[in-house]
Amino acid sequence: MRGLCAVLVVAGVAACTSSVPDSGAGVGFDDYDTYLSEKQARDAELRAQRSGAQTIAPPSASAATTPEQQTARDAVAAVRGTGAGQQGRGESVPAGIRNTSPNAPDLNNPSISDEQNFEAVSSRQSIESDAARRRAQSAQYEVIAPKAIPSRPGRDAQTPIEFALATTHPVGQKTYRRSVLSTNKAAKVCAGYTSSELAQDAFLKAGGPQKDKLGVDPDGDGYACGWSPVKYRTIAKRG
Repeated sequence: MRGLCAVLVVAGVAACTSSVPDSGAGVGFDDYDTYLSEKQARDAELRAQRSGAQTIAPPSASAATTPEQQTARDAVAAVRGTGAGQQGRGESVPAGIRNTSPNAPDLNNPSISDEQNFEAVSSRQSIESDAARRRAQSAQYEVIAPKAIPSRPGRDAQTPIEFALATTHPVGQKTYRRSVLSTNKAAKVCAGYTSSELAQDAFLKAGGPQKDKLGVDPDGDGYACGWSPVKYRTIAKRG
């Protein structure tokens, strides 16, 4: 009887005692390591959404090429006949078709000279034929001899250049009769001209050195307001 009671007591205690959970397992997961891995992945996804971070692809090599650089490449490729300038843009070119830029010059244009291309010239010219062609060109040269400048219609007065070449006496040599009172008047009148060239031109148009109506040639040398014909005479001698 006592033995049966002891067995019943032990069984009752066992029924009232709760089982101890496995410390290695997580809530709703097979183990704690799986729980941590999924938690870290979820946290990383949330951080990415909050920051709005986006992955930007690095610019390609073709995007960094300026239009001027691409045009230069196209022109070089067109001259070489390789079409490399256009292929750099990622365009496929069928076999047997020459790839050139629309901006490239037309090498078959007859108006473009190829005289500097040795292969092109040698294919159609020999040394003898080229020499004959040059002699024919030289025979067509026309040498035009210089002529005197014709007088302008409706103009009687000389220009300062014409007056300089028509006279030979130096500056300061009295050639025309003048009044003693002309000196004071000349200084005032000459101050109204911006240059001696303009004064000489007005002096000649007003009648020239024979009359000196403007009073700008007090010494009677024919040169108004200190104007000098030397530069024109020197040029004429050199020519």
